Amino acid sequence: MMHFPSITILGLGPGDPRLLTRQVWELLGDIEEIYVRTQRHPAVGALPAHLRVFSFDYLYNRADSFEAVYRQIVDEVLRLAQRPQGVVYAVPGHPFVAEATTPAILRAAREEGLSVRVLEGISFIEPVLSALEIDPLPNLLISDALEIAASHVPQFPPHLPLLIAQLYSRQVAADVKLTLMEVYPHDHPVRLVHQAGTAAVKVEQLSLYEIDRSPWIDWMTSLYVPSLPRETAFEPFQEVVAHLRSPEGCPWDREQNHQTLKPFLLEEAYELVEAIDQENALAMQEELGDLLLQVVLHAQIASEEGDFGMKEVLTGIHRKLVNRHPHVFGDLAVRDSSEVLRNWEKLKAEERRKNSEEPKGLLDGVPRALPALSQAQELQRRAARVGFDWPQIEGVLQKVAEELHELLAAKGAKDQSTEFGDILFSLVNLARWLKIDAESALRQANQRFRQRFAYIEQRVQEQGRNLADLTLAEMDALWDEAKQLE
Repeated sequence: MMHFPSITILGLGPGDPRLLTRQVWELLGDIEEIYVRTQRHPAVGALPAHLRVFSFDYLYNRADSFEAVYRQIVDEVLRLAQRPQGVVYAVPGHPFVAEATTPAILRAAREEGLSVRVLEGISFIEPVLSALEIDPLPNLLISDALEIAASHVPQFPPHLPLLIAQLYSRQVAADVKLTLMEVYPHDHPVRLVHQAGTAAVKVEQLSLYEIDRSPWIDWMTSLYVPSLPRETAFEPFQEVVAHLRSPEGCPWDREQNHQTLKPFLLEEAYELVEAIDQENALAMQEELGDLLLQVVLHAQIASEEGDFGMKEVLTGIHRKLVNRHPHVFGDLAVRDSSEVLRNWEKLKAEERRKNSEEPKGLLDGVPRALPALSQAQELQRRAARVGFDWPQIEGVLQKVAEELHELLAAKGAKDQSTEFGDILFSLVNLARWLKIDAESALRQANQRFRQRFAYIEQRVQEQGRNLADLTLAEMDALWDEAKQLE
C-alpha cells in the first residue's frame, strides 16, 4: 500500500494542462480525491476523470478579504491532514510563487508535527517571459498588484524593469495605475499579458494611463513595466556619489569631510529656502537635488569611516516617523494638530527613556545653529505645547508695546541691545500667533526691499543721474512707484 505524507501540495502550472509536470501527473493517477484552492484554473477541467475534486471557492464568497480566505484554507487543510489518508492540496502555478497559502501551511504543519511534500509546477512567470520575449536577468523585479494598489508611491527603484502579478480586475488596474503614475509618466509604454500559459495568450501594448481600459483583464493578467533611465532612481545616485569618493573618482570630492562640507550644506539649504520664497518650482527642483547631494555625501563619508551608512539613516527616520505617528500607523485617536504635537513630545521622552538617554529639557532639541528668528519661533512653539503661552493674542500685543516702551527708556548700548532683542522676540511670538513664519516673512521683506531699491536704481540710470544726487523726497517718490507696480 502506497504511503502518502499528511499533506501533499502540488502546483497545477500556469494554465495549459499539458504543462503539468510528469511528477504531478503520476501522483494524480494514484489518488482518489484532491482539494484545489480554486476551480478557476484551466487545468482543473483536465484532471483525471476518476478524481473527486473539491474546491475552496465557497470561502471567497464568505470572507471580506483574501487574508481571511487564506487563513480558513490553511485551517481546513490542516484539519483534513489529520485523516489517515491525509490531504492533497493543489494551487495554480508553482506552490511557492504568488501563493500565500503554501508557506502558511508549512509553518503550521511543522508546529503540529505533520509531514508535508511539495510537488513543483511551472509558475506564471515562465510563460509570461516567453510572451514578452524577455530574459529576467539581471534585474527584473516582480511585485504584487494588490501591494502596489495599496501604496501611495511605488516601493521599488524605477530604473529596473517590473513585472506585476495578479492584476485581476479593472479596479485593481486603476489603483495600480494611480500609484505608478506618481513616478512613471502617464504615457509610459507598458504591456499587459493575458492568459499566459494557455493557447489564448495575448500581449497588449499600451500607455500606462490606459491599462484599466483593457477589456481582457482577468485573474490571469500580468503587467510589464519597462524601466526608466538610471537617473530616476536613488540607488544609482548613491553609486555616483560613492564613485566620486572612490580612489578612481574626483580628487576634490575625495578630500572632503563632514567639516569641510558644512558651508555647502548651509548654502544649499538657504538656496532652497530662497527658491521656496520665490515660488520658483524649477529652482526648487534643482536646489532639492543639490541638498540631497549633501545628504548622500555625508552618509557616504560616514560609511567610509565606519560610523553609519545610508541604510541606518533611512532606517532611523523611517522608524521615527512611524513610531511618532501612532494616530496614522496605529490605533491612537487624536482630536487636532495641537494634540498631535503634545503626543509627539511624550513619544520623544519615551524614546529617550528606552534608549537610556539623559533627560533633556523641552528646549534642548532646538538647534542653536538655526537663524535667530527661526530659533526664537521654535523655542516659543515648544514652550506653548506645554501651556507656557498667552491665553489671548491681546497679551502678545501688550507685550510688544511693553518691550518697545522699555527700549525707548533704555540707557546705554548694552541695555538698548537687550531691549531690542526682547522686541524682536516678542514680535516673533506675535508672528507665531498670527501663524506667520517670522524667518520667511523677514526674507520676503528683504526681497521686496531689493526689488524696490533696484527699481529706484534703474529709473535713476534711465534719467542719466547718480543715485547720490537724489533727494530723499525723490527717492520716496520712486519707492512709491515701485510699490504701485507690485
